[in-house]
Amino acid sequence: MYPASGVTVNDEVIKVFNDMKVRKSSSTEDVKKRKKAVLFCLSDDKKKIIVEEGKWILVGDIGESVDDPYACFVKLLPLNDCRYGLYDATYETKESKKEDLVFIFWAPEGAPLKSKMIYASSKDAIKKKFTGIKHEWQVNGLDDIQDRATLADKLGGNVVVSLEGLPL
Repeated sequence: MYPASGVTVNDEVIKVFNDMKVRKSSSTEDVKKRKKAVLFCLSDDKKKIIVEEGKWILVGDIGESVDDPYACFVKLLPLNDCRYGLYDATYETKESKKEDLVFIFWAPEGAPLKSKMIYASSKDAIKKKFTGIKHEWQVNGLDDIQDRATLADKLGGNVVVSLEGLPL
């Protein structure tokens, strides 16, 4: 068993989180480059949490190469291994439009036990770096995550009327 403290979080992970968190002072060009969703994985030596190469969706992709960012994000998840993810959810309640970051711990049934153990014991290392996240979601399979209503539930239960512009 690896001690939880043995895993460090790569600076790039923290930079991505901070870019996703800060929304106000960005130009249109900067906004397009911001990540809408991203996956993080353990490095090959299992010592660092890193941004998984190519496993992200940019805000600028939406309406271009990506129609439904949520469905796209779900497709990025590996069926046989664990990941951490950040998803910037845009949703509406009866009162207002909101955006919230959701931290996702993906631990599918099909992942090796060793992987589940390392990811579970390292989760606090990455969570500590993600200050101010209101929503955390542990997901154990596609059944839990495919239906956007489950995410809406996490964000605010039955007060949520639409997610990513699509009515629930």
